[in-house]
Amino acid sequence: MKTLKILAISFISMFLTTVNSTSSTLDEIVQSGVLKVGTTGDFPGWSFKNPETDSYEGFDIDVAKKLGESMGVKVEFVATDWKNLVSGVVSNKYHMTSSASITAQRAITAGYSDSYYGTGTVAMTLSKNLNSIDSWEKINNSDISVAVTLGTVFEGEAKKSFPDSKIIAVEAPAREYQEVLSGRADVSLTSKVDAVKLVKLYPELSIVNLNKPKNAKLFAILLPRGDQEWINYLNHWIADQKNQGFFNQTADKFGL
Repeated sequence: MKTLKILAISFISMFLTTVNSTSSTLDEIVQSGVLKVGTTGDFPGWSFKNPETDSYEGFDIDVAKKLGESMGVKVEFVATDWKNLVSGVVSNKYHMTSSASITAQRAITAGYSDSYYGTGTVAMTLSKNLNSIDSWEKINNSDISVAVTLGTVFEGEAKKSFPDSKIIAVEAPAREYQEVLSGRADVSLTSKVDAVKLVKLYPELSIVNLNKPKNAKLFAILLPRGDQEWINYLNHWIADQKNQGFFNQTADKFGL
């Protein structure tokens, strides 16, 4: 009996140690007082690092700051790129990301919050080329080169939508639209909300399918896949902020 009692006490001790070692990201954030947010800083209107102020600004940045305020913690933005966005949250380099399109491939290794915004894919070209490239269908041509940013959902969309075109994948911090501006590519792919911002910054660019965006997609926050406590907290917070109109107000603020 004495041996069984010792074994039972040992088992309970091991169980409690295991439970305590699997604390949620939510606990870590609250205890440390810091929320780490991975963001690319190359998404005008959403997450853009302003070179004049050396600080981040945009919809995603305001969302992260609002979340930090709600949690009573400081927000620390961690620079990343699209290629490493998922691996960064999986390896605990940061607790969450700024907006990312929901895809089945990303969901294999990372978790997602509920969505709070939606958009679609558009193509951009130089305004002077709109007469010859005036529709999505005309892009699928062996004479057309299509630029995308490596690691984004647009890379896969380009390969699927334009099998006959030449696909040019550029690595961050370079961006796909820069290839069009420089004449190294005929077309670039991005989200409609991004494109609307870019054509204001660069009037020489035009959107090919502005009123007919393709591949409708939802934006959400990438999170550690197995951390349901942290995911649940974010989802409750998103639902509450939706109800208060925060996301719509923030979108209006940045003209999204």
